[in-house]
Amino acid sequence: MQLRKSQDLNELQTEIFDLMVGIEEEEQQARQKVASKRSLLARRAIEDHREQKALVSEIDDEHWFDDL
Repeated sequence: MQLRKSQDLNELQTEIFDLMVGIEEEEQQARQKVASKRSLLARRAIEDHREQKALVSEIDDEHWFDDL
């Protein structure tokens, strides 16, 4: 009888541990997803800034407004 109780407790402990590990993995995946999204937004902002800077430089170099 004592062995059975101990075995049931071990199974319960194992199940609880597995659930906790699963929750931690899900939280880590959620954090990684947020970090990836932030990184993507930052890259896009940097690319947009560089493109805008290049366009302004190109317009200045071409002297487009001098012909008016």
